[in-house]
Amino acid sequence: MSESFLTIAALRDAATSLWRGDANAEAQAAARDRILTKPPGSLGRLERIAQWHARWRRGRPMVLERIDVLVFAGNHGVVAQGVSAWPSAVTAQMVENFRNGGAAINQLSRVAGATLRVIEVADLAPTRDFTAGPAMEERAFLAAVNLGYASVSPEADLLCLGEMGIGNTTVAAALSAGLFGGSGADWAGRGAGIDDEGLARKVRAIDAALSLHGGLAPDPLEAARRLGGYELAAIMGATLAARRHGVPVLLDGFVCTASAAPLARLSCDGLDHALVSHRSAEAGHARLAAALGMEPLLDLGLRLGEASGAALAAPLVRAAIACHTGMATFDSAGVATTSDARAS
Repeated sequence: MSESFLTIAALRDAATSLWRGDANAEAQAAARDRILTKPPGSLGRLERIAQWHARWRRGRPMVLERIDVLVFAGNHGVVAQGVSAWPSAVTAQMVENFRNGGAAINQLSRVAGATLRVIEVADLAPTRDFTAGPAMEERAFLAAVNLGYASVSPEADLLCLGEMGIGNTTVAAALSAGLFGGSGADWAGRGAGIDDEGLARKVRAIDAALSLHGGLAPDPLEAARRLGGYELAAIMGATLAARRHGVPVLLDGFVCTASAAPLARLSCDGLDHALVSHRSAEAGHARLAAALGMEPLLDLGLRLGEASGAALAAPLVRAAIACHTGMATFDSAGVATTSDARAS
C-alpha cells in the first residue's frame, strides 16, 4: 500500500480514520492464555504483549520472523541557541558510525535478530530555529512525514522506531509542552549531557518558542510542524503507516515518543498499536508516557536514543509470542486444572 499526503488536511484525515484492530483476535489470544499450563495471569505483562500483538496483525500469524529497526536522522536550527553540548556535525558523523556498524544500535539490533536501516531526513539540512519561526514549512513537513510513511514495510512483524539528531531533546520537550501544556522547565532535561547553563538556555529556548507559536494543543499537526523536526515528522509518518499496514510498533525514548504523540492527540486510540519500550532517563519522558497513558516496558536508565530501548524490548515481544504459541494447554499436556481439583 502506497500513500502520499499532499496536504495537512489529508494527513489529518488519515490520522483520524484509523483501523481499530482485530478485537476478535485479541479475545482469542486472551482465551488461549487462560488454558495454557500456568496459573492465570502468571506471565504478567507478557500475556498482554501477546494479546496486543495479535490484535494488530490483520489476521496474520503471531510470529516474529521479521523485526525492522528504523532510525531517522535530522538536524535542528535551535542548536544555534546553545541547547546542546554537541555540534550539529555529530548527527552526520553518527549516521556514518551506524552504517559502519559501530554504534550501540548496531549491536542491539543484531542481538534482537532485527534489520537496521538508518534514514537521513531532508539530507540532514537543519530545520528553522523555532524561536524565530515555524521549524518547518508545510511542504517540508509533509515530505518528512511521507518519507517516514514510505519507509515501513507491510511485511514486518514488529517495527522498532528511533532517531538521531543533535538538539532533538529540546525539540521533543517543546513539542510535548505544545501538546500537553507546561513550560520549558517542566519538560527540559540534560539531553546528551549539557551543564546547568546549557539547561537554562534550553528552557529559555523552549519558552520562547511556546510564546511565539501560541497555544497549539488544539492542533497537534500544527504543533508538530512548528515545534518539531524532520526526523520527528518521519517517525510520526512511520507510526501512522504501521497502523495502516497492521505492524505493531515499539517506540524508543523521549524523542521518539514525542514524535508519535500527535497521533494520540488526534485520535484517543491513535497509539494503541504501539508500546513505549522503555522509560528514558531524560526528564520529560516519564511525564510524557503518563500523559499518554502508556506504561514503558523497561526502565534501565537509558538516554541514548538510536532505537536502543526499542531494540532491547523486541526480545520481550519475541518471548511473549513464543510462550503464547509454544506452551501446551492443560488438556494437551494432561495437567490438572484448579477446576479438576474442585471436581475431585
